Amino acid sequence: MAKKEIKRYSLEFGKKEKVLNYATQTYQLSRPNKVGAVMALIRECQPNTIQEWEQWYFENATTAGKNTFKITKESLQELGERLYEKITEVVIPEWQEAFNALTKEDCYNYIYNLTINRTFDGYLREKSVVNDGLAKVFSQVRFEESPPELDHAGDIDYLGYVTENKAFGIQIKPVTAQSNFGNYSVSERMKASFESFKNDFGGNVFIVFSLDGEIANKQVIDQIQTEIERLKK
Repeated sequence: MAKKEIKRYSLEFGKKEKVLNYATQTYQLSRPNKVGAVMALIRECQPNTIQEWEQWYFENATTAGKNTFKITKESLQELGERLYEKITEVVIPEWQEAFNALTKEDCYNYIYNLTINRTFDGYLREKSVVNDGLAKVFSQVRFEESPPELDHAGDIDYLGYVTENKAFGIQIKPVTAQSNFGNYSVSERMKASFESFKNDFGGNVFIVFSLDGEIANKQVIDQIQTEIERLKK
């Protein structure tokens, strides 16, 4: 049977895609608090055509978060203008300065550091958060590293087994003292991965922010405790 081809409606931006994507992600211009939870919205809409989706979106979509507001074509235009300002006034000057200073030695050191040093740093942080943190708080839970063959292995660092078959997931994200992780927003792709994990293991996935090997978002401990009680039932 021939594979059905799905028509693509996305525009192509060529070489400009990388800088547009970088700036959009860096300055959080496509987060749910700016454009709404788009995948949840389109599933609610269940459109048959892009025109139907576009009309429904502007009639119903609101931003997520505390200070919600209705999304309009003007508000998206404003985000586009903000993106242009960030690229032209911040990103391009910073990149030009970096390009002018870049050496072959920098490239070698970066690859080596990324492969050896940062991997080891991340490994130590993970071990500390789990072994010195979560495992001591939740001594009745069996924590295991996510096996490579697990479908969600890229998004789940550890599994916390509450029973033989039921487990919750842990994703560990390193942060600095200056980080505002309270504004962190999970991508739509990652939400889908977390939901798939829940279907397989029964438990939710929790993001634990690691600051020098310590749990930075302490409130996650109470959330995990609640989840453990739910999975025991």
